[in-house]
Amino acid sequence: MARVFLSAPYMGGNEQKYIKEVFDSNYIAPLGEFVDRFEQSIKDYCQIQNALALNSATAGLHLALRSFGIKDGDVVLASTFTFAASVNPIMYERCEPIFIDCDESWNLSPKLLKEAIAKSPKKPKALILTHLYGQASKMNEIVEICQNENIKLIEDAAEALGGFYDKKALGTFGDAGVYSFNGNKIITTSGGGMLVSKDPNFIAKARYYSTQAREPLLHYEHLDYGYNYRLSNVLGAIGVGQMEVLQDRVERKRQIFDIYSNLLKDIAEFMPEIPNSRGNRWLTTLLFREKNTHLKVIEALNKHDIESRPLWKPMHLQPVFKGAKCIVDGTSEDYFSRGICLPSGADMSDELVEKVANIVRSAL
Repeated sequence: MARVFLSAPYMGGNEQKYIKEVFDSNYIAPLGEFVDRFEQSIKDYCQIQNALALNSATAGLHLALRSFGIKDGDVVLASTFTFAASVNPIMYERCEPIFIDCDESWNLSPKLLKEAIAKSPKKPKALILTHLYGQASKMNEIVEICQNENIKLIEDAAEALGGFYDKKALGTFGDAGVYSFNGNKIITTSGGGMLVSKDPNFIAKARYYSTQAREPLLHYEHLDYGYNYRLSNVLGAIGVGQMEVLQDRVERKRQIFDIYSNLLKDIAEFMPEIPNSRGNRWLTTLLFREKNTHLKVIEALNKHDIESRPLWKPMHLQPVFKGAKCIVDGTSEDYFSRGICLPSGADMSDELVEKVANIVRSAL
């Protein structure tokens, strides 16, 4: 059996057809018809007015900070229980991060968010909020706090396309949101991202920066500096094909979670789904009762050529952010010491999911 990955790419069927159309037109460069179609498919699915296709979700976060004018020592609040890509753009703009712990939802704690704002050395300009593993954060509370404090809310929904809170797509609650189409995401273009917003002027500014800040003139004129962040037409074609099967992928991911949960709920605690939400269950994640048990399980799975990983190491524990301010209560550190991500590829059979679960149980 070939190695089982956490979340392998899984094509839907029309991707090669659309790529052929791109090659037949010889328009394989950045931008083009399929980039436009990809953006429109995201707008339609997420019910958001504006979308900008980019070469990564990280680029989207960077453009959000830049387009909001957040830079040079400004304070940016951020989830600590996340991947480094969520917070690296804070450093690109030379800002000061303050990391905030999660609560029982595994996502950012509204209570600690209030504490972080109160203890910040100066007025925070933005919050980068991660919807961890495709599950919704407590959006009603967090949106209210950010609005009351005049803090820009940037949703890192990189893992959460297909997830909803109160029947509204994750990534569409704040001033800006980003999705990722990296190779392991619920749908993929091999690499890519999308920046979304209700504000057309914000997206226009981000679009300007994403194409080297070129002025609309015949010659190349630049009044500001920008980036090469746009998506190619080839990858846009893959994205159009993948969006056609997104809902199928969400349903299969949720089925896989249910199988794991039914087989292992007596020995582990699974990431919860908060009220009024429906996550995409991008990865099935769980906590064992004792610390470091997950390392034994990872080793056992690897012997069967099955990939698994610890949960994200909190950002406030990362050496690169040593000395950064943080408002934490030990929750994410506890979860990191006990948690694991299990293989959750949408192409996994029920039998393979059951095999993984049996190896987990045997390892314990």
